[in-house]
Formats: sequence, structure tokens, C-alpha cells
Amino acid sequence: MTDIESRIDTSRPHTARIWNYWTGGKDNYPVDREAGDRIRELHPGIGEYAKADRLFLGRAVRHLAGQEGIRQFLDIGTGLPSADNTHEVAQRVAPDARVVYVDNDPLVLAHARALLVGTPEGRTDYLDADLRDVDTILAAAAKTLDLSQPVALMLLGVVIFVEDDEESYGVVRRLMDALAPGSHLVLSHTVTHPDMPDVDAAVAFWNEHGTPKLTQRTPGAITRYFDGLELLEPGVVSCSAWRPRTPAPDVAMYAGVGRKG
Repeated sequence: MTDIESRIDTSRPHTARIWNYWTGGKDNYPVDREAGDRIRELHPGIGEYAKADRLFLGRAVRHLAGQEGIRQFLDIGTGLPSADNTHEVAQRVAPDARVVYVDNDPLVLAHARALLVGTPEGRTDYLDADLRDVDTILAAAAKTLDLSQPVALMLLGVVIFVEDDEESYGVVRRLMDALAPGSHLVLSHTVTHPDMPDVDAAVAFWNEHGTPKLTQRTPGAITRYFDGLELLEPGVVSCSAWRPRTPAPDVAMYAGVGRKG
């Protein structure tokens, strides 16, 4: 058994693998599918969040690469590779785009090195690190990215794993402070909302049975991650409502894109 294989726990459901299951992937185990089905019983629409979040990623990256001229992406909390990963979207627009992925899930690591292959003109890399390891991430990312030039910091569905509010805001601030003017923050986060009480029940079930634990925040608390940045229109909204090609129902995953001046 390799070191990576020894780190994979198939006895408990894991959020990355359930996300993969909900989006039609095959990199999951029976325990993940059972938990995913149970969560969908509590909140039938929750599987759509994963799909809506992935579509938001595509729209945000296409905008940044196409309209904002961003050629560097730091994607932390990558999750299991699937269709239209950040480098695929970015490099279709700009073949010379560079992407560094960061995750600390062993199953993600096992797949990422084989699947995250970019264009000859661009470059992709993968770091095995935790979101909280800011100095480690920045030092390693600087081997692939030029941090003196604008970077898009991608934090999709990852700060939900930092329970302490001040710690989570501090991590995001430290990362953005290290990036050049013109950089962008792309962030999505599970929301708690009085209009969506079944989401709270689904998250409570997950936190009792799964790993890692999730933290919900209000739309206002999510907007705070963009303090000091210029929020792009339409602001922090349901990720399905961020510049969609066609109207789609709101989901309890809110998102925004902000520019560093």
C-alpha cells in the first residue's frame, strides 16, 4: 500500500467523494453514495449545488481569462478532477494560462497528477497542502506562478471547512494580501438561509456522519470575505445567479468575484 492509499479512509463518507457522486463521477465508495442519497432525502435539491457550483466556476474563469486578462489561477480546494476543471476552462480561452491546484485530500492527490495536464503553451501544477498553510502554498505556487502579476484565487466550497470565522477571514486576507493588484478572488460557500431550512438539516446530518465538518454562513458573512475588494456585478448571490446564460433556480451555495485594486 502506498502512502497515499494509506491516507484514504473508505469507512466514513467524505465530502469530495460525495460531491463527485452528485456530479456523476465514479471516484467514490458505497459509504459516500449512501450518505449522498441520505442527504438528498433531507434536501432533494442539494445535489444540484455541486452542478451549479461547477457551472459558476466555468463562467467565472471564462470571464477572468477572457475579459480581465488573467493568465494565472491558484485553485485551493480543488476537489476530484471532473469535466471543465479550472485549467481546461482557462486554457481554452488563453492556452498560455498557468494553474496551480491545491488540496490535501489523498484521493484527489492520487488522481490529480495524472489528470491535470494542460496545454503545451501553459502549465499546471498540484500541491498537497491545507488551506491554512498559507506560507507553504504561496512559496510552492511561486515556482509556477509569478506572484508579482495578477492571479485569480479560486476558493470554491473550501472555506466552509474552517469553522472559526476570524481564522477563515484571516486566511483569505493573507492569501489576497500576497497577490498583486489586479488579482481576483473567486469564492463560493454553503449558505444558511431562513428560506432554506432543509439545508440546515442536511448539513447537520453530514456533520454527524461525515468528514470534514462543514460550517454554514449567512450571505452577509460570505460577503465579508470580499472586504477591501471591488465586487463584480451582481455581487454575492446564489452561484446559479452569477451571470448565468439562462435563468436557473437559486441554490444554497452563494458566490462572488472580487477585484483587488
